[in-house]
Amino acid sequence: MTSGSLVIAGTGIKMVGHITLETRTLIARSERVLYLVSDPGTAAWIRRLNGGAESLERYFADGQTRWDAYQRIIEVLMEEVRAGRQVCAAFYGHPGIFSHVSHEAIWRIRAEGFAATMLPGISAEDCLICDLGVDTGAIGYQCFEATYFLLHRRRPDIASALILWQIGVIGQFHRQFVGLPADGLAILTRELRHSYPAQHEVIVYEAANFPGCDPVVAKMPLQDLPRCAVTRISTLYVPPARTVERDPDVARELGLD
Repeated sequence: MTSGSLVIAGTGIKMVGHITLETRTLIARSERVLYLVSDPGTAAWIRRLNGGAESLERYFADGQTRWDAYQRIIEVLMEEVRAGRQVCAAFYGHPGIFSHVSHEAIWRIRAEGFAATMLPGISAEDCLICDLGVDTGAIGYQCFEATYFLLHRRRPDIASALILWQIGVIGQFHRQFVGLPADGLAILTRELRHSYPAQHEVIVYEAANFPGCDPVVAKMPLQDLPRCAVTRISTLYVPPARTVERDPDVARELGLD
């Protein structure tokens, strides 16, 4: 195993407060720290903890697609590791959830014989469960990135909860950083209407980024979703639309009848 290494760590959702002790220690002790976070407070905290820390935000320049930025960040991480440095990449939220950069960088660095690992962070999903008071373990749930959900014609199990991420950037994965396409939410609503009634209540959710702030919890009938104001971090939570059926034969076999 060669001397360079990479650890990708999550900084959580809420400014500084979600960072684990393990990640804090890693940031303080790493030879090279590169970060991509959502708020200036966390960025400043990382720089105080490690004076040489640098932001990766500069790779998201005007005119760049997200895909281009992601590829450049992966190359930067690989260049640092190849140079023999112990690198910490600190990413907003959980670095393993909807993060092409994290998984691709780890795979490619390991393929070249370097050590690469990941540390978890508190995700928007964790916050959603707390803020909406839902027990996804009890009712079951499915989650998809919204554009993926539409492109691949996924059909939900309406007896379980449905979580759709990134409804504020539908269709923009390979596009420039521009506003929400006018028909993004309309297309999503149309497709959901194949499975859910127009009056079925849905929730547009955003986790609170700062201590003392409330999350965004906007409840509405599904038919009103296209008129809802959303951002790049908006998530859609769709509660179950029917109750589950109990299998009497299996219940008897398990002694639960």
